Amino acid sequence: MELVNLSMRLRALTVFRDLLSDPVIEALCSYLDCMENAWPQGAISGYAELVSRLYQTDGGDLGRHIRRVVMEHENVYIRTVGRGETPPDYMTRSVALELETLQEAASLTPDRLRAGLDGVGYLPDFGAAPGDLVESYFRRTAEIGRYGYGVYAGHHMFCLDDDGRITAVGHPDPVRLEDLVGYERERGLVLDNLRALLAGRTAANMLLTGDAGTGKSSTVKAAANALRDEGLRLVEVRRDQLRRIPALLDELSGNPLKFILFIDDLSFRRDDDSFGALKAVLEGSVSARSGNVILCATSNRRHIVREKFSDREGDDVHRNDAMQETVSLSDRFGLHITFQKPGKGDYLAIVRALARRWDVECPDLDASAERFALERGGRSPRAAKQFVERLAAEKPVE
Repeated sequence: MELVNLSMRLRALTVFRDLLSDPVIEALCSYLDCMENAWPQGAISGYAELVSRLYQTDGGDLGRHIRRVVMEHENVYIRTVGRGETPPDYMTRSVALELETLQEAASLTPDRLRAGLDGVGYLPDFGAAPGDLVESYFRRTAEIGRYGYGVYAGHHMFCLDDDGRITAVGHPDPVRLEDLVGYERERGLVLDNLRALLAGRTAANMLLTGDAGTGKSSTVKAAANALRDEGLRLVEVRRDQLRRIPALLDELSGNPLKFILFIDDLSFRRDDDSFGALKAVLEGSVSARSGNVILCATSNRRHIVREKFSDREGDDVHRNDAMQETVSLSDRFGLHITFQKPGKGDYLAIVRALARRWDVECPDLDASAERFALERGGRSPRAAKQFVERLAAEKPVE
């Protein structure tokens, strides 16, 4: 009778109604229906189907799965809170009651579910670690600016698909700030600006320029990894998707989290239509239009626009206009940070620090590192890392 009552309460979910289409919860409801109708053969098949689906998600733990889908569920209640509004009392009461129902479902153990299937023989086990779902949900809701909701609650790095939809990155670059050596001043400027964004203060759109391999992109991704629990999310936008940025700003403006729209390796030809699209967005001041979103671009070019000598031909007025156009876009970023190629001393300092971190030794470390850099076309943090990685790969196994 107890499980039958749970089945009816699950079917009555309203705020969390979309969860009834979750594969595991759907299978759970089907199994409970079979038990209600005293259909042992269907119940055996239903139980096996439930566990089969569960094994394919969250390591086969029912409690963990239900907690995850509840925390990531986007519904009218959480969207209302996310906008900074107070939901009606009746909606809050409904959420509390539905969470109790889902808590009971998350607390189900294999023994409770198999109680009416005595004498069947082997039926598989599954994990059961429920936790306090009600308390956890309302605590996260109270700190929604840190945790977010929907897909943003379970992921922190995203990209745009070909239709312009925001899609979670399943395996984001795990680079950490501690993994980066050198360029402390440059990283400090990036972090200070992002912390201003998180604190609700005015933050600038950022342009990171400099030589290839100096850690511009790694700095942005490492900062996003470090600040994810403070409410920062990163959405990567390809150059051919720049025209979608205004729609993105509209979509994200009501979200309680803070976002970086990240454009990596940005450069334009002078006749590129995307140039005007990005310039228009920057001219409109992204920070002013949407206080929770900033643009961050990296480029190996100081002025972003690829300029040829032929662009400078013509009279003085034409030449001056052409040159001003090439710098106009970069000047519209409020914060411009340059990552310069390291000199010999800085390069070797990076090599030594990475060698200590990776516990590798080389009798002629400095000379070998210099030769490696020459083979790679010059000194850079990337070359230093590649050199130390090669040493680590050659290290004898103890």
